[in-house]
Amino acid sequence: MERRQFSGGMKGKNLRYLNETLQPALVTRVGFLLLEHFSLPAFTQTLDTLVTANLLRPELFATRTFGWNDAEVISDLGLVIRPDARLDMAALQDLELLVICGGFRTELKASEDFIHLLRSAAEHGISLAGLWNGAWFLGRAGLLQGYRCAIHPEHRPALAEVSKATHVTSEPYVIDRDRLTASSPSGAFHMALDWIKGLHDKALVEGIEDILAFEESRYRRIKPTENVSVSAPLREVVKLMDANLEEPLELDQLAVYAGRSRRQLERLFKEQLGTTPQRYYMELRVTEARRLLQHTELSQVEVLVACGFVSPSHFSKCYSSYFGYRPSKEKRLVK
Repeated sequence: MERRQFSGGMKGKNLRYLNETLQPALVTRVGFLLLEHFSLPAFTQTLDTLVTANLLRPELFATRTFGWNDAEVISDLGLVIRPDARLDMAALQDLELLVICGGFRTELKASEDFIHLLRSAAEHGISLAGLWNGAWFLGRAGLLQGYRCAIHPEHRPALAEVSKATHVTSEPYVIDRDRLTASSPSGAFHMALDWIKGLHDKALVEGIEDILAFEESRYRRIKPTENVSVSAPLREVVKLMDANLEEPLELDQLAVYAGRSRRQLERLFKEQLGTTPQRYYMELRVTEARRLLQHTELSQVEVLVACGFVSPSHFSKCYSSYFGYRPSKEKRLVK
């Protein structure tokens, strides 16, 4: 039996459980140049996003850290990092993206060798990124002429001075063609998400968000609908569905609560989520059932009742149609 496909944002939420058969993707190689006093949070927010993408689809990204010389580098938090290698032309040519990791106390000073290396990277078609004040180094090398960019507010005047044809914005991050810049750790995280979405698909980004949403910190804020473009009326209906899994509401009831006709509701789901209300409701229920089976000690019967299924056979059939195996075969993650 052919497995049913999840729709809209529900695919990303279940991506790591679907064992999709995809064409092998080329590995995207990313290098991080760690400058003295670089922002450790901005660096780790970017790196964490790439590592999480590899958890969902193995070997999409390969990452390495570089120093400007062979010495250790001190981050803004005082932690000492030993980069994987020294950055030179040979290492540079293996990359698709080079990220310049600056920080609040990173000195705005670049040697001629450094400028030459950045220009060579651009000439070889390597995309360039700057974190915190990393955009200053790109601007100093003349690589932001005619580009929009983001940089920490403290360093905006300095960048405007060395690169007058650059549009310095107040945005947390900017992706303008082959230049990626972020002014903060949170901006770095969302910059990386947006870049990945451009390379792959929205479902992958939704899957990354679903994993990292549980790690809320002062650097990371993820909105549940960040990458799911739905209107306010439809968002309210989805919330209603989510709040009524044990006793699913009829479509006519949902329409009344949303102040829409049944036909209007069906059109909203079709246009914005590419599915029917009934189908989406089912996807919410089997997704919650999987979560309960994995992360609680509830029995299979208790789970099927909590998710509004009428019988064990109905539950097993619906679950198998999406995940390819019976709920009794689900991996329990609680001890």
